[in-house]
Amino acid sequence: MSAVIRKIVVTVEETHREMEQAIAPATRKAVAVAVIENPFAGVYQEDLSDLMDIGAELGELLGRRCVESLGVTPDAAESYGKSAMVGENGELEHAAAILHPKLGAPLRKEVEKGAALVPSSKKMGGPGQVLDVPLGHKDAAYVRSHFDGIEVMLNDAPRANEIMVAVAVTDSGRPLPRVGGLTAADAVGEDGLR
Repeated sequence: MSAVIRKIVVTVEETHREMEQAIAPATRKAVAVAVIENPFAGVYQEDLSDLMDIGAELGELLGRRCVESLGVTPDAAESYGKSAMVGENGELEHAAAILHPKLGAPLRKEVEKGAALVPSSKKMGGPGQVLDVPLGHKDAAYVRSHFDGIEVMLNDAPRANEIMVAVAVTDSGRPLPRVGGLTAADAVGEDGLR
């Protein structure tokens, strides 16, 4: 099953100054959101494999859109995250089916490597509600400078029978990171942790 997509929105956030300090180069986060029809809205479905397949499709599509919008090569992507909000006629398990079994592998391909788990969140909501997309370093989960997030909100999504799916990718960590720990430059990225 392919996703029935109503709309795609891609946003790039650039931070040039923080606490009166110049950020050079600017930190950049891209988030790509697809609003899709929920094929199981309003009904209980034991087999959610159709949503899992949609997750794989969206991991590739949205991951690619993020990397392209940042204007970087896939290896220059530094962190990533994923999130989904199900409209009122869906259930949280629909978001889980999209996000977890199959979305990660195609996203990792789009950002080249991706040894670390992809941070995720899921929720139920309606039009205009904020969806938080957590972020973490793509190859080494212990890189504290990349513990971050980005919010998305669409005034008309998700509608009752829709799912709003978001993927975020960055080319850097937070602006002015100072909490110590493993640095991105020192990360090895073989086990997904360090």
